[in-house]
Amino acid sequence: MLEEASEVLESVLKASCLPLSVLLFVPAVLLLLGPPPAAEAAHEFTVYRMQQYELGGQPYGEELHGPAGLGPAGSGPFRGGGAVGREPRPRGGAQGTRSAVLNTEARTVEADVLSRRCVMMRLVDFSYEQYQKALRQSAGAVVIILPRSISSVPQDVVRQFMEIEPEMLAMETIVPVYFAVEDEELLSIYEQTRAASASQGSASAAEVLLHTATANGFQMVTSGAQSKAINDWLIPSVEGRLTGLGGEDLPTVVIVAHYDSFGVAPWLSHGADSNGSGISVLLELARLFSRLYTYRRTHAGYNLLFFASGGGKFNYQGTKRWLEDNLDHTDSSLLQDNVAFVLCLDTLGRGNSLHLHVSKPPKEGTLQHAFLRELEMVIASQFPEVKFSMVHKKINLAEDMLAWEHERFAIRRLPAFTISHLESHRDSLRNSIMDRRARIDTKALTRNTQIIAEALTRVIYNLTEKGAPADMQIFTDQMQIQQEQLESVMDWLSSQPRAAQLIDKDSTFLNTLEYYMGRYLKDVKQHHVKADKRDPEFVFYDQLKQVMNAYRVKPAIFDLLLAVCIAAYLGVAYVAVQHFGLLYKMIQRLSLKTKQQ
Repeated sequence: MLEEASEVLESVLKASCLPLSVLLFVPAVLLLLGPPPAAEAAHEFTVYRMQQYELGGQPYGEELHGPAGLGPAGSGPFRGGGAVGREPRPRGGAQGTRSAVLNTEARTVEADVLSRRCVMMRLVDFSYEQYQKALRQSAGAVVIILPRSISSVPQDVVRQFMEIEPEMLAMETIVPVYFAVEDEELLSIYEQTRAASASQGSASAAEVLLHTATANGFQMVTSGAQSKAINDWLIPSVEGRLTGLGGEDLPTVVIVAHYDSFGVAPWLSHGADSNGSGISVLLELARLFSRLYTYRRTHAGYNLLFFASGGGKFNYQGTKRWLEDNLDHTDSSLLQDNVAFVLCLDTLGRGNSLHLHVSKPPKEGTLQHAFLRELEMVIASQFPEVKFSMVHKKINLAEDMLAWEHERFAIRRLPAFTISHLESHRDSLRNSIMDRRARIDTKALTRNTQIIAEALTRVIYNLTEKGAPADMQIFTDQMQIQQEQLESVMDWLSSQPRAAQLIDKDSTFLNTLEYYMGRYLKDVKQHHVKADKRDPEFVFYDQLKQVMNAYRVKPAIFDLLLAVCIAAYLGVAYVAVQHFGLLYKMIQRLSLKTKQQ
């Protein structure tokens, strides 16, 4: 039988125009053109997780059990036993998601079924309805792809996302939400996934089956572990002072700005306007008044206390502890003696308006009323293009979050106010990852700095009572506001994320800030806030930055169809062996006909 088979094979090859080497060459070509190399079959990129923390004993986030996409049956996107699809219940503070080990297939919102899939979205196509769709279907995760440069995003898209951010933070969800910065490979993965997802709902069953079997899919896998609480995290703040000239009981003016930023993702929160602009103005005021306090002739009879506070976005935790330490736990403090007023600086980097936010309107004859009057006079006489107003809002202790930083001081009965170009504390700019350097108007920042410096100088030197004209500019020539320095400080501040979860007492940012304040101020030192272990006021979580891998894979149905093809091939081979005599005769006839021709 074997001799007959050899004879048949030999006759077939002689009748064919193909050489024997083809049998070796073809498999080699198929191997080379087969599966892609490992470098093309996987793509590694960094993802940034959405906010997660606890504040005042209230957890903001949701616990995940096991790998995302492989959770317990019946788990839905909302907490509290609510039905899937129920509208989310907003809370008094920002919320987030807790990290889980992700290992699930990629889809886009065009797909009909998103359950236990990693749903990819692009910022330019993002909508809150699509985001809710992914959560309602219990997606395994959501990855929102951001452009390389936020400044290149159309303004209508930026405004829309800034309005959506509070809704995302206020939604209770167990679905981990990640953000990624686009690159060519990630965009290619998104487009391929989008094409595969879109074809599922617009084609016939046969076409869907064929496309599913032949298309490439992507398995999204994260390398991070389950997030856990950081129990010993410190929130640092920095204090410095300029001592007034005169007796011991001099009035003190306190100038405050919080340095931390906030947004839907901590690692993407650069906070250029909120509150990089406030810190920039504070540092420039420190520089200007340090020069005035250098010479006895211009040394004022006021103590100036500068405070760069941490944890401002978490109900001003740094300011709260600083006040407790100075008012309750010490016998001698500038805050105990004679505080003229507290000036808080917040969001001063753009616009043609300034608003003085107060919890209680200042009374005539007080220094805070004098500062209000000087602000109005300086703006009216020197900067008439600026619209100025005083905004009165009472402190609502029933709310979880204070509106402005001056309310921390007002609660302790210290006269305080906040100056900002924003009319409302609810403006979405204060808590957005879209608050980047490109949104800062340096000319407006310089102008606002000069307005504050001029008004403050007129108060502590009593210039109006001494007959100084309203249109007299104090900071000119060698004492003028340095716009170039403001720009460089803003570049430094907005070049890095400054979320409170990312800045500790040994961070490069804080050391640089302390060094900068030490150039102009005396007695510069840090203050730290550490949550109580038994009843913590705040708790932060780790795993806010992870590495995600996208692996190119074939769908499960491809393996099924491949198994069917292999079974059919083996079946044909089996039949051929079983009926080899018949096959031999058939081939012999064909061979004879070929020879005769």
